[in-house]
Amino acid sequence: MTPLHLRRAAVAVSAAALLPLALTACSSDSKDASSGSTASAAKTSPSAAVSESMDMNEPFGPACSSVPKDGAGSFAGMAKDPVATAASHNPALSTLVTAVKKAGLVDTLNNAQNVTVFAPTNDAFAKIPQADLDKLLADKEQLTKVLTYHVVGQKLAPRQLDKGSFATLAKSELTTSGSDMAYTVNDTSKVVCGNVPTANATVYIVDTVLMPPQ
Repeated sequence: MTPLHLRRAAVAVSAAALLPLALTACSSDSKDASSGSTASAAKTSPSAAVSESMDMNEPFGPACSSVPKDGAGSFAGMAKDPVATAASHNPALSTLVTAVKKAGLVDTLNNAQNVTVFAPTNDAFAKIPQADLDKLLADKEQLTKVLTYHVVGQKLAPRQLDKGSFATLAKSELTTSGSDMAYTVNDTSKVVCGNVPTANATVYIVDTVLMPPQ
């Protein structure tokens, strides 16, 4: 074999020895890239983003846009006051505030700790025939029963409303259902602005008055 042939054979052997190492390195780089892509996708997953947002105690719902941006009636202002006082600063809850005063529940609600209030809007009360509403407002015992049925003795996060049953201060239970920040109470009353913080309560503003079971 000539010297030229010997050199060519040596080069061929070296290349054959290095090829598996090169393939192994490429395979490792591919796995690392795939792993990085998977991790990046997990970080930007829509469901993860929604879950993170809901854990941040931010109000949600179509009616939240009507809440004042500043002042005592804003989200920041309501967070500083106990729940009955906070509600009094929201014009959309004026009928509820009147009912709470007639039932003598202002101090009860303001002094309660870590509760959830499902607060009917003025439009919710307007769904009740006027004669029936006037009768309810004049009957302190029945009014108290109805209003305390809207209060749960614990703070509820949005994720707890997906499919829940909760004891109220009226000694009877209400149910919740839904997902992705769209919730219904007792299958009839929709949450229109939820997860509103006050100094002692979490408020879910609803579009229909809840009636306790007879």
